[in-house]
Amino acid sequence: MGQHGAAVDDAEQHSVVDALNPRALAGIARDRQSRGVKIEVFSDVVCPWCFIGTQRLEHVLAERKLDADVTYRTFLLDPNTPDEGKNVPEMIRQKYGRDPAPMFARVEAEARKSNIPLESAKQPMSWNTVRAHTLLRHAIPLGTQRALAKALFEANFLDGKNISDPAVLAELATAHGFTKERAAELIADEGELAITKKEHDVPRQLGITGAPFFIFDGKIGVSGAQPEEVFRQVLDDIAK
Repeated sequence: MGQHGAAVDDAEQHSVVDALNPRALAGIARDRQSRGVKIEVFSDVVCPWCFIGTQRLEHVLAERKLDADVTYRTFLLDPNTPDEGKNVPEMIRQKYGRDPAPMFARVEAEARKSNIPLESAKQPMSWNTVRAHTLLRHAIPLGTQRALAKALFEANFLDGKNISDPAVLAELATAHGFTKERAAELIADEGELAITKKEHDVPRQLGITGAPFFIFDGKIGVSGAQPEEVFRQVLDDIAK
């Protein structure tokens, strides 16, 4: 399997996995006879690098007017995040023993390269995203998943909203094909939330330890918020 790229910043990103598990990969690979390249995206909507990476991918797809089947898959940045969330600056100080400002400045600079007006101060919290991923999973048959993912990223990072709050999620969902009642039902259903948590096992089975991670046509893996040129090169390889 081909793989491309390395992390934008080693402090925040993860290197490309050495190998993907072919048997596990076969479980998520789509029928390649249908139209368009298939792209599986493992990301979390509280991950700023995921926001940047997915925006870069979408820009390249739009630039090439490429018919792509993009599917977002569950990746929980921190499965143990409590409902009240975690304060990111405090967490960084405790984990690394340093001022988080330079780290925030790096990610903000990368975001600006992709026309994302990211200001880390607007969202100091990292929220539990199990409910959000549950809605994303159910947005697939509605055909609104990509738009909902973008809306969740923007609500979290640009608007500073609590995207674990059922009221916030219901408002976003109703703009993307859900009724308010259906959205509320899904994010309150313990069985549905359990399925979402179980889906987090898939990237681990594939050997994926960081997000974002992109799988193209079930055979090329790209790790991290890569420059757009990396995505262009992968698409060229797929076309060959």
